[in-house]
This record gives sequence, C-alpha cells and structure tokens, in this order.
Amino acid sequence: MIKSIIDKVTLNDGVKMPWFGLGVYLVAEGDEVYNSVRWALEAGYRLIDTAAFYENEEGVGRAIRDSGIPREEIFVTTKVWNTYHGYDKTLRSCEQSLSKLGMDYADLFLIHWPGQNRDRMLKTWEALLNLKEKKKIRSAGVSNFKQHHIDAVIAASGVTPSVNQVELHPWYSKKDLLRYAQEKGIILTAWGPIFHGHLSEVPEVHELGRKYGKSGAQVVLRWHLQNGVSIIPKSVHKNRIVENEQLFDFELTDEDMRFIDNLNKDKGFGPDPDTMNVGFPLDG
Repeated sequence: MIKSIIDKVTLNDGVKMPWFGLGVYLVAEGDEVYNSVRWALEAGYRLIDTAAFYENEEGVGRAIRDSGIPREEIFVTTKVWNTYHGYDKTLRSCEQSLSKLGMDYADLFLIHWPGQNRDRMLKTWEALLNLKEKKKIRSAGVSNFKQHHIDAVIAASGVTPSVNQVELHPWYSKKDLLRYAQEKGIILTAWGPIFHGHLSEVPEVHELGRKYGKSGAQVVLRWHLQNGVSIIPKSVHKNRIVENEQLFDFELTDEDMRFIDNLNKDKGFGPDPDTMNVGFPLDG
C-alpha cells in the first residue's frame, strides 16, 4: 500500500518516481505557477509535472530553486510538444526546456502526443533514448498513447516507455489500457484525475467521502493510487493543494473501489490521440 506522499514507484528502467505530484497545465507563468509549486513543495510534494506547451517551465524552475530543497530530491517531468516531433527538433526541444527550467537534466521526458505520422513519432522516441544516454533525462516515456502507439515504439526500438500519462478518472477508467500497461511494466499517470473538473456532477462520490471523513476529491485520488495509477492533480489554491495530498491515512474498501469502478462511462473530455492534430506539421 502507498503510505505517504514520498512513496515512490520503481519504473521499468530503475528510476524511482513519486506516485503523487502536482500538475501545472493551464497554470500561468509568473506568480501563479511559482506560488503553486512553492505551496506544493512546502506541503511535501516531490514531483512537479510541466511541459513545453504549458509555457511555465521558467516559473517551475525558479520555484524549485527558491524552495531550498536539493534538486535531486525533486522529480521533474516535462514534455516535447507536437511541433517538435522528429529527431533533431526533439533534441532542441529538450535543451530549450532545460534552459527554461534552469536545470541540467529532467527526471522524466515525455512525447506529449503521438501524432499521426508514425515515422516522425518513432524518430522522436529515438531522440528521447539518445537524451537518456547523454544523461539529459533520467527516464523516457510517452503521453496520450494508445496501445498500438506503444506497440510501435517497442517494436521499433526494443525499449518500453517507463510511463504513459493519459486522461484517466472514474468516468474514463481505461481498464484495458491499465491492464496492458501493467503487463508491459509501464506506469500509468492520470491527468485530469478528479473527473477532469466535473466532480460537482458526481454527488455519489461526495457521499462516499463523508463515510471516510474525506472530500470527494480525496476519495477519487485514493481510488487512483489503490489501482496502481500515479496522479498529478492540478490546483492554484493553497488549501486545495494541501487537501489533495491528505490521502495516506485511509484506505478504500474493496466494495467502495468497485463502486467507483462502476461509475465508468468511457467518457473523456480531451482529444482522441488517433485524430488529435493540433500543433503538428501539416503532414503530421
């Protein structure tokens, strides 16, 4: 059982990653992202998830430096955006991200979306492996990949991604993808883990929270952890950032886990990775 915010999972390449962290998608560069990261680190978070596309890597890096916490104690994830697919562009994207972060390396670097150009995607993955060999990144993973995308990556390189970060919540539980990931030794990380912002539409989860003396959000986040899914909930409010990490003094029963499982509607709110083409080259 995951017992504390500092508990880590050992990825398939031996790198240790915290199960729990802060996501900063749509958190504005400047004071907003700076304060969010500082509050999270003060609350005990040790994983911060950003991306080139979020345009807030500079604020993330500044907050980490100002925290006074040694760099090696904080796990930093960033991602290569769609317009940088391809071998050389991916290398440049990583250098740009590291420069903005003010860091020598990222702990985890992800392909943000697979795109529709298989060859370009595979070149991007090849670049990630090169970055890992050069110690610019510690671990190489993917984001928003379906099974067939991962199969292509493994077939081409012989290397299995360490992480696949996907939209995942009780309305979109992706049990088949989770089973596949577990069989391959890949950790799923959930973005939009609290119903992608639609928690107020699920009164039964709030009722379940009252049973445990917890909020509905805390119950959902605990459900993820007990399923072996890592989580990066986002907030810009200090009280929510603190509340979100208070998950380690209770455990959902098997019956309540099944209850939340049964909320699945196969309903997602993000783009379909097979058709999403925003930001990709015209032939991508």
